[in-house]
Amino acid sequence: MQRRIFLKGGLAAGAAGVAAGLLPQAVLAAWSKEAFESKDMKGALKALFGSDAATPGQIKIKAPDIAENGAVVPVTVSTDLEGVEAMAIFATKNNFPLTSEYVLGEGALPFVSTRIKMGKTADVVAVVKAGGKLYSAKKSVKVTIGGCGG
Repeated sequence: MQRRIFLKGGLAAGAAGVAAGLLPQAVLAAWSKEAFESKDMKGALKALFGSDAATPGQIKIKAPDIAENGAVVPVTVSTDLEGVEAMAIFATKNNFPLTSEYVLGEGALPFVSTRIKMGKTADVVAVVKAGGKLYSAKKSVKVTIGGCGG
């Protein structure tokens, strides 16, 4: 009987220790509040990267031509550019167009695959910051069922 009590106490103490070590403050990522709250893409780009001037090209964006459900639109962004620092994905006609931002560490592959929410038919725009310059690509996606309450 003593052994069971010891094991239960040890497991409980271990679980409490793990839970205490995973406080939300320790795992929250930094984010650009101004960019995510911007009502237009230009404002979000300026808040994120300090400029809204992006050169078209050199980015591959994969998204469906028709999204049957705007709540889960799959998007993949990749590039062969060297020195990629960050990537951002926008849905141009959403109330808040910036859907996601990714800051890549040195040596990370410049590839992101995610699902975004789209309220209506719009362009999905990917912006990549590489070597201090901005590059962009866009893909038109027709949404048949709105993902933002539509």
